Amino acid sequence: MHPALLGVITIIVGVGGCVGYFYGSNLFLDKVLFPPKGPNAGRNINRANIIRPWLFLMPALLALGLYLAYPVVATLILSFQERGAGGVRTFVGFENYTKMFAEPKFGEAMRNNVLWLIVVPAASTALGLLVAQLTDRLKWGSIAKSIIFMPMAISFVGAAVIFKLVYEARPEDVAQIGILNHLFLLFGGDEPQQWLTIPFWNNFFLMIVLIWIQTGFAMVILSAALRGIPEETIEAAIVDGANPFQIFFKIKIPQIMGTIVVVWTTITIATLKVFDIVFAMTNGQWETQVLANYMYDKLFRANDWGMGSAAAMIIMLLVTPILVWNVYNARQEMK
Repeated sequence: MHPALLGVITIIVGVGGCVGYFYGSNLFLDKVLFPPKGPNAGRNINRANIIRPWLFLMPALLALGLYLAYPVVATLILSFQERGAGGVRTFVGFENYTKMFAEPKFGEAMRNNVLWLIVVPAASTALGLLVAQLTDRLKWGSIAKSIIFMPMAISFVGAAVIFKLVYEARPEDVAQIGILNHLFLLFGGDEPQQWLTIPFWNNFFLMIVLIWIQTGFAMVILSAALRGIPEETIEAAIVDGANPFQIFFKIKIPQIMGTIVVVWTTITIATLKVFDIVFAMTNGQWETQVLANYMYDKLFRANDWGMGSAAAMIIMLLVTPILVWNVYNARQEMK
């Protein structure tokens, strides 16, 4: 069957199924289960109104259970098992976790993830806040914001390919296509550098890619927050003789602190799960391993489902508290 025709049929069946489910379930609720007539009409109407929201939530809850809860539980079970010959699974307790924590590569991945968590959210949020404040003062600020936000439309792999070309190194007697090496030689460098193979510093070259992407996200959210600050507070500060720096740091920042925290934690979650950039640019070589890439190596390269699942559970344990904190702050901000 032609893919286009298959897509049309899928859409028709999917949309038709949703319409049929919602119409049929409400019809069954009102006509059969709790009909609004007879001596118990009032009670039936109240019961139907209590159940009706769950009818709309049920497909989403089933999808979450199937695609979120089940994989988490299955991964947790796999992390306590060892897969032997013929796919036979054996319960080994915490052995996978013990072996994983003893591996130097896992320690390297943890150290690098901590380094990413220190640098990327702080740099992205600070740059986003700075750009949001400065572009609001420009006539062509909306154009500048569009340009800065544009990297958000690029996939992580696409951004990694772009920056891999930026860091590209060719022999000294050949014209450099990498912008960084071209500038390095232009300003007196001895020879082209393989930037992605320099231990420790290569992590920062990878972080720049994520900062470049996330700055646009931070800018948009924080710009909206800055515009929501009451003008009266700023005017009062000006009347009291506050200078622009005092207005920014003592008047504006405290009023949007909740939004800053939400942006910070959102970028932190994205940073904890970073995989594409490292995979596409270094594949975890030259001491650039991160947790998600380590998990991928164990699951799909070493075919070690036990240790790979254990690494996945570690990532989930690190992400969950931050996610809960993010939701809590978002709700507080809405209030």
